[in-house]
Order: sequence, then C-alpha cells, then structure tokens
Amino acid sequence: MGAFLDKPKMEKHNAHGEGNGLRYGLSSMQGWRVEMEDAHTAVIGLPGGLDLWSFFAVYDGHAGSQVAKYCCEHLLEHITNNPDFQGAAPEPTVENVKSGIRTGFLQIDEHMRAISEKKHGVDRSGSTAVGAMISPKHIYFINCGDSRGLLSRAGKVHFFTQDHKPSNPLEKERIQNAGGSVMIQRVNGSLAVSRALGDFDYKCVHGKGPTEQLVSPEPEVYEIERSEPEDEFIILACDGIWDVMANEELCDFVRSRLEVTDDLEKVCNEIVDTCLYKGSRDNMSVVLICFSSAPKVSPEAVKKEADLDKYLESRVEGGASKKANK
Repeated sequence: MGAFLDKPKMEKHNAHGEGNGLRYGLSSMQGWRVEMEDAHTAVIGLPGGLDLWSFFAVYDGHAGSQVAKYCCEHLLEHITNNPDFQGAAPEPTVENVKSGIRTGFLQIDEHMRAISEKKHGVDRSGSTAVGAMISPKHIYFINCGDSRGLLSRAGKVHFFTQDHKPSNPLEKERIQNAGGSVMIQRVNGSLAVSRALGDFDYKCVHGKGPTEQLVSPEPEVYEIERSEPEDEFIILACDGIWDVMANEELCDFVRSRLEVTDDLEKVCNEIVDTCLYKGSRDNMSVVLICFSSAPKVSPEAVKKEADLDKYLESRVEGGASKKANK
C-alpha cells in the first residue's frame, strides 16, 4: 500500500536509554514512502510498582498513521491497567502477563473502533505490533502482524516471532470461516497481513467474535526464561527491515557492529541504511535492546575496521586520480 517518492527521505528519528540492566537504541526512517506510518514505544520501569520491568514495541501502520500513533501512546496502559494483567499477587504471574497482554490488545482495538465511530467516519488505517516486555525473570515477545522480534542468545538466533500472513494455514482457515478469501497472498486480495490493530473494514462480520474476523487483533505471546550469561540482544523491527535481511543475517550484522561501537543509535542507523541500500521500499523502524552479555567493543575489530576504511579510501582516491589523469 502507499505511493512512492522520487528519492528516499533518509532523515532519521533516533532515541536511546538505559536502565534495569538494559541499554537500547532505535532508529526510524521514512525511506521511499510518501508518508511515515511507523511508530514505536520504549519504556524502562512500568507503572503499578513494576519498576524493574521494561516494554518496547514497533508499530507498522498502513493506510494512514492514526492507529500506529494511538497504539504507541496507549497500548501499554491498556495492558498494565486491566485486571487480567494485575492478578492478585504483588507481581503478575506468567499467565497473568500473557492473558493481560491479549486483553489489552482486544480492549484497545474496541476502544479505537468506538473513537472512530464517534467521529462518524471509520478510520481505515491499521497497524501491526511487535513488542517485548522484559521482567527480571522473563522476556515476553508479543506479535500481531508481520513485524518481527528476535532474541540472540549465546551467539545465535535463539527465538523469533512468526509473521501473521494470510496464506498461513490457520490464518487462511479463519479468513475463510469469516466469509473471506486469500488472493495474491492478501486478505480479499487487498491486505497483506492477517492480524492487525485497526483495519475496521475487515472486522464487521456479524455473528463472529473479535478474534474470528477477517483480520484479528489477537496477539501471539511467547514467554522465554531469561539467561543472564547468554542473552545478548533483542531486535524488534517492521517488515521494511525483514523484507531484505534474514534473521541470521541481521543478527550477525548487529553482532559485528557491536564489536566496533557501543553507540546503539548508530548501529540502528546502520541497519536502516543497509536495508535501504539492499532495496527496501518501505518505512523502516528498528529497536535494539542489549543485555549485559551483549558483544563488547573489541580493539582488534576496531583496528580491522579502521584498516578497511583506510584501504577503501586509498582505492577511491587512487581511482579518482586515475580518472583525473586521463
């Protein structure tokens, strides 16, 4: 969806922070698209006494930025404020968290629909969401749509979320049960994701619940026990990144960059630029969250990089002087 510019907009929005034993950096860029429809959230220290918890997310909007923007401002409160999440204990259990995240997604979707109907014009925009809620003992990966999150542990990809595409057998079955079809790998030949927030045009099949519609707002939530000596980093990114970089490729890229710089914004900018040069035509957003066992800057890697830069510079200058002498 969406039209393209004559040349890409390469200005970036950056942010970084640290706390709870984590460091994060993020970068987002409009790229070739006419509008910037991505949004993101990064919060260290959650409300309700969960000071040691953190939450990060990337939202990839389509057909407008309204839903992505609303989610980046309000999804977290819908999750943490509902009784399913809070439970009875001083700290929510694994089941509380998983149930509360699901409830929060369904609630915010209903809430946005009500806002949109009050304005007498249905907002046609929608958004995927991929997130990570990090507690002292667990990492909860949250996914709704085709953005993706992954965890690098002990030097390799340990976990990644599954994209919700209309052609996935279970997604296709739900779409067909709601009276829809999957054509050219899209819902009714139009929408390329089978789960998303918003997209209310695809959520009006009578007699079907919110999670049985053509497009479902239900997230998949996966909990992973943290492993302090081995957990390195989490990457959350929209499909503008994953369209041109495979999981292992991006992990290796991040690992190699962390050996030459501890500036996480810079690493994220390099990811985004690399994806642009590799042909991504979409908006691009990436959040990089590093644990204490993330790769550290190594003097050998820094020297190798400097030597390579020097060599490339000399080749470029040599080429230029040859041209000048012709």
